[in-house]
Amino acid sequence: MYIVVEGEDPGYNIYVNGRVLARYESAIEKLALQLGVKPLLEFFSADENSMSLLIQEGGGNPDLLKRLPPPQWYRPEDGLDTLEALITAIEADPHQFGSEGPEILSELHEYGAVLRKSAERGHRWHLAVSWR
Repeated sequence: MYIVVEGEDPGYNIYVNGRVLARYESAIEKLALQLGVKPLLEFFSADENSMSLLIQEGGGNPDLLKRLPPPQWYRPEDGLDTLEALITAIEADPHQFGSEGPEILSELHEYGAVLRKSAERGHRWHLAVSWR
């Protein structure tokens, strides 16, 4: 799972390593719902670029590109609400995700850094998924 920021080049590094978050997505979604915040995957949207990458990776049907709805964009502040709640809950009990709790926290902090920069600059965002 990675962050896409609206526009061509936001002027800052948006790379995040979301592999561990993707692996634990179901458990993290359950935690978000328990905390009363939007799960991360509710910020997912398929845009033409991410769908093209997905199809190149063998994960989709090329005919879908012709029927894609416009991408959905979200306010960074909304994502930060989710991230902050998850970070607080996982820091309170890092072993709820076994030995990968610290890696999950690290990725959540990476997401937070990107969303804070996006908020400062007024950029909207969404999550995309790579199947590699």
